[in-house]
Amino acid sequence: MKRSLAFVALLVVFLGILPAQDALPPADLPVPAAETAADAGAWIIPIEGDIEPSLVTFVRREARRAMEGGAQYIVFEIDTFGGRVDSALQITSFITSIKKAKTVAWVRNSENSMGVSWSAGALIALSCSQIYMANGTSMGAAAPVTIGTDGKTEGTGEKTVAAVRSQIAALAEKNGYPTGIALAMVDYDVELWEAQVNGSTRVLTLQELERLEVMDPGQEGAPGEIRRVGIISPAGKLLSLTAGEAYRYGLARGLADDREALLESLGARAVLEESAPSAFDSIISLLVSGPVQALLILIGLVMIFLEIQSPGFGIPGTAAIVCFVVVFGTSFLLNRLGSVEIILFLVGLGLLAIEIFVIPGFGFIGISGIVLIAFSLILSMQDFIIPRFDWEWDLMGRNAIVVFVGLLAAITGIAIIALLGPKIKMFDRLMLKTKIDQTASDGGGWQNDGGLTSDYKDLPGKTGKAVTVLRPIGKAEIEGETFQVETESAFVENGAPVKVVKVQGNTIIVRSV
Repeated sequence: MKRSLAFVALLVVFLGILPAQDALPPADLPVPAAETAADAGAWIIPIEGDIEPSLVTFVRREARRAMEGGAQYIVFEIDTFGGRVDSALQITSFITSIKKAKTVAWVRNSENSMGVSWSAGALIALSCSQIYMANGTSMGAAAPVTIGTDGKTEGTGEKTVAAVRSQIAALAEKNGYPTGIALAMVDYDVELWEAQVNGSTRVLTLQELERLEVMDPGQEGAPGEIRRVGIISPAGKLLSLTAGEAYRYGLARGLADDREALLESLGARAVLEESAPSAFDSIISLLVSGPVQALLILIGLVMIFLEIQSPGFGIPGTAAIVCFVVVFGTSFLLNRLGSVEIILFLVGLGLLAIEIFVIPGFGFIGISGIVLIAFSLILSMQDFIIPRFDWEWDLMGRNAIVVFVGLLAAITGIAIIALLGPKIKMFDRLMLKTKIDQTASDGGGWQNDGGLTSDYKDLPGKTGKAVTVLRPIGKAEIEGETFQVETESAFVENGAPVKVVKVQGNTIIVRSV
């Protein structure tokens, strides 16, 4: 029990060394003002590949570095088909919080790029105060999707679409982009039109267009002349615009095929620095992947079992702490870890310790401990507790599968170790070492760790008592000598009387009497 408490205390210390989340520097760090527009510097931050949790950490860190470095323009170089909705929303929220620098989305086109800003990429682009696109690029198709039972992508429910629709409309409204374009990128039901209103080209949804058409000419805000030019995106289709269309309809501020053209359009003198994902970002991306998380859970739980079975505190306990610090530490770096997850995990460990050392058998308390540990691990992989939208339920389901696979593999591994441990050399330190001189049939004897000897032929039929809990392996005292024994049943309490049934090789089989 003392060893278990020491393990929990050491884990608390390890988790406690993580800095508080609110210690992160604010997004609106002061930036030295440029004397003229030509003195302004730009900082390039690439957003490439899948939008995933590790990218959130990268964008936040590099944007703060850019503001500390005096950048007046933070250029997000976007080239992505999309990714996770929760990660995209975290990035957009951070970008909109930047106050001391102008944020620019640039959809680039090069021999190494795809030239697209789709789905979550479009959401991120709309969160920037300006958008520039290279010729040959496109943007749009931002409707949230999920993976169906057949493995194919399908649209999410109306509740999720409504949430993303309102968010993307708010971003467009904040940054002065046509709201209808943003809505048509997300909602299949939106029909988008190009119209001439008082001689100016406007992009309007069908509802907006019809409302203007029926307005009384004398009414305040009524257009003097309105004419439908053509449909841009019919109902039932998601909107995706080319660079030329985005510029024509007022979504893109301009066209820029290379960085020199972009800097000239911005009025910036040079690129101060171009960020690039480091080895640290690659490691974080690997550690938060599902297979690695399941493997860490597996190793951590198996090491806890081995630590409980071994004397003192050693390598298994240290390895377990390292595994769970990595699991929770990566979640902290991604801003997904709170006090709830840590408390649930520690309470779960405490319940398991009580079940193992205090209460015989394995019942409600032990199962409750496993459930709390599993729930804490699931919550550490997401930034919400109770799902509200379809994509949150999908994400929680994927996290639950990862944790379940890790737990199931750990339970299987522990069962194998418990049954085969005495026969595996690498686990010798976890059990009483014996030296066999002869076989039981030869009437030989052995020597145990205390130097006492006993004839094999004399052991069957002798009685004694368990000096540890037998699960089914443990130690028993037989006529004043302590031996490593194995019980026929699954569990024998500490202090219970036992009788030697037989000896098989170096294994003493006992039963409770």
